[in-house]
Amino acid sequence: MANHNGLINDVDLRSHENNLAHRTREIDRERLIVRRGQPFSITLQCSKSLPPKHHLELVLHLGKRDEVLIKVQKERGAGDKWWFNQQRAQDEMLLTLHSPADAIIGQYRLAVLMMSPDGRILEKTDKIKFHLLFNPWCKDDVVYLPDESLLQEYVMNEDGVIYMGTWDYIKSNPWNYGQFEDYVMDICFEVLDNSKDALKNSKMDVEHRYDPVYVSRVITAMVNSNGDRGVLTGRWDDSYSGGVPPYRWTGSVPILQQWSKAGARAVKYGQCWVFAAVACTALRCLGIPTRLITNFSSAHDVDGNLSIDILLNERLEPLADGRKKDSSWNFHCWVESWMKRDDLPKGYDGWQVLDPTPQELSDGEFCCGPCPVTAIKEGNLGVKYDAPFVFAEVNADIIHWIVQRDGQRKKVSVDQSGVGRNISTKSVYGDYRDDVTLHYKYPEGSKEERAVYKKAGRKVTEPTNGSAEPGHLKLSIKHAKPVFGTDFDVIVEVKNEGSRDAHAKLTMLVMAVTYHSLHRGECQRQTISVTVPAHKAHKEVLRLHYDDYARYVSEHHPMRVKAFLEAPGENEPIMTVANIPLSMPELLVQVPGKAFVWDQVTAYISFTNPLPVALKGGVFTAARPLRSMLMVTYLRARRCLLSSYSHPCGPGSGSSWWTFTVID
Repeated sequence: MANHNGLINDVDLRSHENNLAHRTREIDRERLIVRRGQPFSITLQCSKSLPPKHHLELVLHLGKRDEVLIKVQKERGAGDKWWFNQQRAQDEMLLTLHSPADAIIGQYRLAVLMMSPDGRILEKTDKIKFHLLFNPWCKDDVVYLPDESLLQEYVMNEDGVIYMGTWDYIKSNPWNYGQFEDYVMDICFEVLDNSKDALKNSKMDVEHRYDPVYVSRVITAMVNSNGDRGVLTGRWDDSYSGGVPPYRWTGSVPILQQWSKAGARAVKYGQCWVFAAVACTALRCLGIPTRLITNFSSAHDVDGNLSIDILLNERLEPLADGRKKDSSWNFHCWVESWMKRDDLPKGYDGWQVLDPTPQELSDGEFCCGPCPVTAIKEGNLGVKYDAPFVFAEVNADIIHWIVQRDGQRKKVSVDQSGVGRNISTKSVYGDYRDDVTLHYKYPEGSKEERAVYKKAGRKVTEPTNGSAEPGHLKLSIKHAKPVFGTDFDVIVEVKNEGSRDAHAKLTMLVMAVTYHSLHRGECQRQTISVTVPAHKAHKEVLRLHYDDYARYVSEHHPMRVKAFLEAPGENEPIMTVANIPLSMPELLVQVPGKAFVWDQVTAYISFTNPLPVALKGGVFTAARPLRSMLMVTYLRARRCLLSSYSHPCGPGSGSSWWTFTVID
């Protein structure tokens, strides 16, 4: 940046000290990256003193084609203006720039102009570039978060835990967000630059980047590729040819890098937790406090009636007529971002729901939010954005209907409390789960809950135990927590609370489904006649063998059991449903002794193969918190040297080992 012909010989951006003070040193130590609302200084190396009556002017340029120009004031003025002051010491001039707390985020080009007394430009230095980010440490920034422990987690932490599974069997999945990896920040701005708004009117888009509501909404739309040049293509049918299956990703950085290197061409493939994790990476990188949320038993309400209507034929199979239908997902992930909502009435600041999974259109785009969590809890569905959809995700009724041959519908179960359970996020204090369900809804059955439902327009009925079960017969399903590859039992219990013996027909159906309720195949079906004495219970045991389900299960291995009871004297048939996740065998990782920098380390990985067949060609994948990834068959790490060995794992056994050197 040297110039030996004029007043200014060189410019020192003081990146090391500025980036340290602005908490951006993890992003880059050489380039200048600062946060808005906080001053930073640069040094001009001067060949001589500024001539009398001459002065310096500073002009900021934003946008790829300098669409936005900002003149930096010489003296402090209103709080919404850039200004600077200068100090001279021998052959140096220290310029301290002050950005407003609502400044536009992005890459700036700073021009330093030496002006004559009559206003002519005598010298221009305009090769000075820096990036400006949101500042959650600044009290005047709308993303300000006043708790340092929360900031360390929701802005600075590059590693997290994503919760998956079912509400009663929650599994944790580690994820590397990597928001401070090399050039991830540049890719995040590239994502913004490729949005529909930016491509249509780049000046207007840049001018709106002061607003985290606008920026977060653009990120939400751009993480999925539906209708734009977004990052990820979603796929939910278990056919992943030409791409990476969603469950193979362990971090956001490879996804963002692949999208950028391919010239903004969508990466294949993602599902809800991958979309949410990539959005979390981008928003944390830009300086917006963000956390990933998992909603168990999540509803997808297509028609907006606050109920999930599941239509079955008389064989209890989902009806397939080609139309988009309501559905209930075992789990669904989105993110929450922290910000003030100056665009809304008071009371809606704080955590905002943002859902990048492409489900429904919002103002013509496949995005969702930001929607205040407070609005969801209080049932204020007129608040933007997308409050009715988010409210249904955590509050909808699930109603099962049997469609008879003549087209008539018969309601067979109503579940008013099964949606929105164990809403989870990673704790600030470690790798364990925090339950945030009460942030979204009042306790089930409380007066406050019923008042919220009434306000939201959902029909309020007396609380039930989970299904519409008139009469004296009660139906329930019990099961253990089976491991994929094993045989296991499912127990269906019919309880007779009446004073007379009951005679009924019981149908039990087991099917494999995806985590978002796509039907994959029928594993077992039984229909029997049962007699249940008065005040007694009858238990029917359904034995599931590995061969019954092996060819149907999807990557998350969920099974769905339906029990359907028809009895003379009962007003309506009874049905209950249970989701059974099949867990994978646990991996045992052992590292004997201690690990030292530059020393070779041997790690032993073992697990018990529960399958009745040998496993061959398997791959162990290990993700490290030091911003790198090890794979036995593929090395993506920057800081490790790896060699590996593996062998087939027979039934009841399995192990592999690799050796790697820790560099730093």
